Amino acid sequence: MHWTNYIIPVLLSTFTGWVTTWIAIKMLFHPRNPVNIFGFKLQGIFPKNQQLIAQKLGQVVSKEFLSFAEIEAKVTNPDNLQMLKPEIEKHIDKFLREKLTDLFPMLSMFIGDKTINQLKAAFLMELESLFPILMKSYMTKLEKDLDLEKIVTEKVASFSSEKLEDILNQITKKEFKFLEIIGGFFGLLIGLVQVLIQVMSN
Repeated sequence: MHWTNYIIPVLLSTFTGWVTTWIAIKMLFHPRNPVNIFGFKLQGIFPKNQQLIAQKLGQVVSKEFLSFAEIEAKVTNPDNLQMLKPEIEKHIDKFLREKLTDLFPMLSMFIGDKTINQLKAAFLMELESLFPILMKSYMTKLEKDLDLEKIVTEKVASFSSEKLEDILNQITKKEFKFLEIIGGFFGLLIGLVQVLIQVMSN
């Protein structure tokens, strides 16, 4: 038997494995719109399920990635106030020394450094106890007004099929190429097994 009788099946099997995988990957995104083929509707997996994907992604983002409980814990953390404290103290000092005396000139005769420092300390102490309460109240209102799940769902659902394909390709381009290579490799193995069986049967 001529050597081409062995090489051609191997090459065809390799090509078949690669092209089958390539078609399967393309069918994730294409056809973008439903196409009737012998009475069957054919559409890419992602375009067909875009609304469902958007809903699931919205649920995951709102519950797992950006849950309001975690955001609230971060925002109401006392460490945030400690980081802001120097800037707040500077503004309070400026207010007591400049703006307050501008509004009430007579006060400048009664307010000295000692009084200003005492007032600053009192304001900052009150702010430390008030800060978590204010932030918690703000987060409660924000959670009612800001529906993260709905925002993400609507955003993803409004993507064009081209944009969705582009985003997913950017993320998984290397993986798709690897799958194509794997498809070709398994095709090669199948071809070699077929040739081996053919040789052994002769």
